[in-house]
This record gives sequence, structure tokens and C-alpha cells, in this order.
Amino acid sequence: MRNRILPLALVCAALLSSTVAAAETLKIGTEGAYPPFNFVDSTGKIGGFDVEIGLALCERMKVECEVVAQDWDGIIPGLLAKKYDMIIASMFITEERKKQVAFTEPYYLAAMTHVAPKGAGLTEFSNEALKGKVIGAQSGTTQADYIAALYPDAEIKLYPT
Repeated sequence: MRNRILPLALVCAALLSSTVAAAETLKIGTEGAYPPFNFVDSTGKIGGFDVEIGLALCERMKVECEVVAQDWDGIIPGLLAKKYDMIIASMFITEERKKQVAFTEPYYLAAMTHVAPKGAGLTEFSNEALKGKVIGAQSGTTQADYIAALYPDAEIKLYPT
């Protein structure tokens, strides 16, 4: 992991050098609702793995940073509207997103996982096995797109967080 932080910091520093020079504080956008990667604690402070990575990058770039929470559906629009200078929010890199924003190298890789209650009787995860079943996902995510494509006969419920 440490081997990826320095190259990521150098890429961020190069991409943001003009922004950092013009701003006293670099703003980092994250969702704040995806623990343990990003969350808002009981005191209102934003924390988590993504936030720690972002703050470590700021430290290496020797800039002050402020973390801004943004609902997931508005995270890319918020960047494009210049509400913050970069996003660190466990975002999957997709071709569609690449049309709107520039990505660094990933700082970790994650797999999508199915979760069902014990005793649900599911022995496989296929369209046939999940036909008529309710599947939940967060709206605006690659997981929502994935289940809609893979399980067209399931009932898909989307949630804001």
C-alpha cells in the first residue's frame, strides 16, 4: 500500500499544482456515508480510510486540506462545479466516468460481493435464482449498474446511501 501512495501523491501534485498555487486550502470531496472508507462521526468530523489517504497526500504535497462531504449522486457534478478540487471516495473507474474526470492509479482494488441472510436458501447467484427476489444497492453506483444488468428479473431497490 505504501508503495502506491507516493506515485499517487506525485500524480496528484502534478495535476493540482496550479490549483494549489491559487488556493490556500485544497478541498477534498468524499461521500461521508461509506464506512469504513468514509463516514461522518458523532462529532460531525469526516473520517475513514479514503480520508486518511487524502490527508496523507496533502501532507506529502505540503498543503492544507479540508474534507467536504457530498452525497454520492452529486460527487462528480460537485467536482465539475468546483465545490472541491479532487475526489477521494472509493470510486470504481469506468469508461463513462473517464469521460468526465481524470483518474489516478487506484490506491486499492475491491470486488463486489453478494450478501444474504443465513437460511435464505440461496445456493447460487444467477438471474434464475434471484428472479422475483429483492436486491438492494446504492443509487448511482457501479454495483447498481451491475445488478441491473446481471439480474433483470429481480426487483431492484436503490437507496441514497
